[in-house]
Amino acid sequence: MSILLLTSVSAEEETMWLSKLRSVLSEEDIVLLPDLTDKAEVEMAIVANPPQGVLHRLPHLKWIQSLWAGVDALLGDPTLPANVPLVRLVDPTLSAAMAEATATHVLALHRDLPRYARQQQRQEWRQHELLRAADRRVGVLGLGEMGVASAQQLQALGFNVRGWSKSQKSFDDIECFAGQEDLNEFLQGVDILVNLLPLTPETKGILSKSLFSQLPKGASLINFGRGGHQVEGDVIAALDEGQLSHAVLDVFSQEPLPADNPLWRHPHITLLPHVAAPTNPGTAVDIVAGNIQKYRRTGQLPKLVERLVGY
Repeated sequence: MSILLLTSVSAEEETMWLSKLRSVLSEEDIVLLPDLTDKAEVEMAIVANPPQGVLHRLPHLKWIQSLWAGVDALLGDPTLPANVPLVRLVDPTLSAAMAEATATHVLALHRDLPRYARQQQRQEWRQHELLRAADRRVGVLGLGEMGVASAQQLQALGFNVRGWSKSQKSFDDIECFAGQEDLNEFLQGVDILVNLLPLTPETKGILSKSLFSQLPKGASLINFGRGGHQVEGDVIAALDEGQLSHAVLDVFSQEPLPADNPLWRHPHITLLPHVAAPTNPGTAVDIVAGNIQKYRRTGQLPKLVERLVGY
């Protein structure tokens, strides 16, 4: 039986993944789609943005392993086999990278770096009041692995941190809120809002005019979740009206972002090309290999994605 590596990444990147997977799973027959001679021989699929319409044509597919932490694109595939278990990548390296990125940009906003960058362009020498980190309230939307790691990193830096999640959580020194009924209270007084939610039908479009209006005027936004979380027109309007003072955007509904998109040129947007927490090939391959080797030994699958929940 074979393992199919199915991706929509570049040929160079796909070759890299294939080489690394074969090196740690030398006992397995790992093939690419063009080299697949018999679809009935495939029992596992390792995927990264797989093309739609392929997985459901594999009659003996037993489970699907994603190389990404997010599976919203996979779950959005109407041809995804409903009865085949799906496993997402759970990698502590990703959580550490996200915490690092979140801390970097929260500190940049806290220290007014976007404002000083605009002043530099005008050759304007002007100092602004510096608040203590403890006087800056940071709200983290989403308390999964990445959200918790980011919130704890911010708390260690001295920020006043609060978090919001679908279900109630509890962590030392982090004020936790849960459910739609707590969202308004969570947003009150938040100076910097960080989005690390998974993309689900309930969270799609959450970063919108309605939510921004509940933040204090002049709050900042960091979206490291998914492009589907933000209503781009509402982000621009909130910035133009001063409801938001700055937005750090790493994800977009269409990637790469088209050249004519106004987000590129907005003076109050820091735009990043989806780099907050990229998958680390070395650690990801080891985790995927470990999942497959344990399955071979025990017949046990890793923790599965709950499709109705979205993660």
